[in-house]
Amino acid sequence: MENSDLAQYLPIGLMFLFAMGFIVVTMIATHALGPKRKSAVKLDTFECGIEAKGNARVPFNIKYFLVAILFVLFDVEVIFMYPWAVNFKELGVTGFIEMVTFIALLLVGFFYLIKKGALKWED
Repeated sequence: MENSDLAQYLPIGLMFLFAMGFIVVTMIATHALGPKRKSAVKLDTFECGIEAKGNARVPFNIKYFLVAILFVLFDVEVIFMYPWAVNFKELGVTGFIEMVTFIALLLVGFFYLIKKGALKWED
């Protein structure tokens, strides 16, 4: 690269340095200037005005986590279908075959989850 090509990136580098400097200065300033008084009321848990009862570390069924992770997984994969739908005509037959393969792989994973009982709530 020539020197003039690298000079084009100078404003981006300066903006990055300025942003990082602002973040560092802000974090240091709020930590140094902020109040440091701790009390029982201040350290107490608070959730929408409802008094906390019991321990927050109560074990519950892992199925909640599993369903949430599966939802995120399939939801993110569905997001890949939007650009395909927008560019459907430009992609042609090759794009169609690739998307059918993608959906087939999604269905294989989905049927595997059903077969393993990942979505079954009764034990």
